[in-house]
Amino acid sequence: MLKEFREFAVKGNVIDLAVGVIIGGAFGKIVTSLVNDLIMPLVGIIIGGHDFSGLSIKIGSAQILYGSFIQTVIDFLIISFSIFIFIRYLNKLKRKKVEEEEVVETPDQTEVLLTEIRDLLKHQSQSKDVQ
Repeated sequence: MLKEFREFAVKGNVIDLAVGVIIGGAFGKIVTSLVNDLIMPLVGIIIGGHDFSGLSIKIGSAQILYGSFIQTVIDFLIISFSIFIFIRYLNKLKRKKVEEEEVVETPDQTEVLLTEIRDLLKHQSQSKDVQ
C-alpha cells in the first residue's frame, strides 16, 4: 500500500498540482499585499481620505465590515485578471508553436517543373529498358 501511494504521489499530475497550489498561495499573498498596501490606500484617498478597510456598519451588537468585503472583491478581481493575462500569454505561445509546426513548405513552380521532368525522364528510361 505504501508503494502504491508513493507511485501515486510522484506521478506528474499530483506534483504539478501541488506546485500549482503552493505557487497560487504565494501569488495570492502578493496580490493581497498589492491591494492592501498600494491600491486600497489610493482608493481611500480618491474617496475622501477614508480608511477603506475600516468601513463598517454596526447593527445592534453585530458589526458588518463591508469595507473588508469590498477589499476582498478587489483582491479577487485582480487575481482573476492576472491569471487571465497569464493564461492568455500561454495560449498565444502554444498557438505560435502549433502554427510553426503546421507550416509546410510548398515547392515553388521551378521545383514542381524539375520534379515532373525528372519523373518523365525516369519513366522514359524505364520504358527503353523494357523494350
